[in-house]
Amino acid sequence: MPEQPLAPEDCQTMLDVRAGVDALDAELINLLARRFGYMRAAARIKPNRDAVRDEPRKAEVIGNAVALAQAEGLPTELIGRLWEQLVEGCIAYELGEWDSARGA
Repeated sequence: MPEQPLAPEDCQTMLDVRAGVDALDAELINLLARRFGYMRAAARIKPNRDAVRDEPRKAEVIGNAVALAQAEGLPTELIGRLWEQLVEGCIAYELGEWDSARGA
């Protein structure tokens, strides 16, 4: 079993920092894989293609991320831009999954 990386405040060298970043990146990819799984589920559940894009829900998701970022002291403008990209990418993915599931 690989050794757990050090917490950021315990890092003493750039090797420590890089090991932590690499481990965290792997966790983020795993979380994104789960998120895309939910997009596949949404594509399966939504009754029509027009239901895939839901602008009020998109705004809510981005707003939630920005609020969480603010509570953590993170740069909210950056988080807002990242989540905009993430949500738009997920919408495109979901549209493709919706089309594939129905042979479009």
